[in-house]
Amino acid sequence: MNLSVLIFLAGITAGAMNALAGGGSFVSLPALIAVGVPPVQANASSTVALFPGGLASAWAYRDGLRPVGAVSLRALLLTTLAGGLVGAMLLLRTSSAAFTFVLPWLLLVASLALGFGRRIGEALRRRWQIPAHLVLAVQFALGVYGGYFGGAVGIMMIAMWGLLDRCDLKHLNAPRTLLVSAANVVAVIAFSAANAVRWPETLIMLAGAIIGGYVGARIGRRAPPEVIRAITLLATSCITLAFFVKTYGPVLLQR
Repeated sequence: MNLSVLIFLAGITAGAMNALAGGGSFVSLPALIAVGVPPVQANASSTVALFPGGLASAWAYRDGLRPVGAVSLRALLLTTLAGGLVGAMLLLRTSSAAFTFVLPWLLLVASLALGFGRRIGEALRRRWQIPAHLVLAVQFALGVYGGYFGGAVGIMMIAMWGLLDRCDLKHLNAPRTLLVSAANVVAVIAFSAANAVRWPETLIMLAGAIIGGYVGARIGRRAPPEVIRAITLLATSCITLAFFVKTYGPVLLQR
């Protein structure tokens, strides 16, 4: 298969996954690595390629923007922007070898968040409530994670906010999309300024992601949520396992 076609199809798949249940980077990042993009550049390029879809979602949710509990949206936004910049700079300072070593664990964290984040958040929500200043500290950490890697960071945000705000979690979707985009926008600027983006592959994937986002949104209106979730978790689990085997398998076989 032509490499450009592979990247384009990966973009469609990633865009559709993000529109349906999240986890698009599980497809976009491995696809870029598979066609020869170094891991750190692949992560930066994946972030840029999937960014417009997230920005469009944030715009669509703009009417639902609201504070989270006692924490103003402005404070959360500024904290997330700062964290996203720190995360992006950390990625740019990470060698390809080091990122390859840590990538399976980042994928595992994202997989667990996709699979259990909401349930864990709901369970904690019934037992604890955290003060506003702690929310900003955790939000900064999530911003760092979002700028560095970002897989399932939106789900992590909602799980954490649920410990502060007792509202229906659906009302948190609007600030979630805005703040995930905020972490990504500073990362996109930093990656572009540092020439860390492989633009030919990125632009092809970006075009596919836009199409996939539209198609995924239409599918999401008809497909049962349980089926979408099951397929997403199966795909992300298999990809995570494959990266563990690829990264650590040769080391274990030498022992």
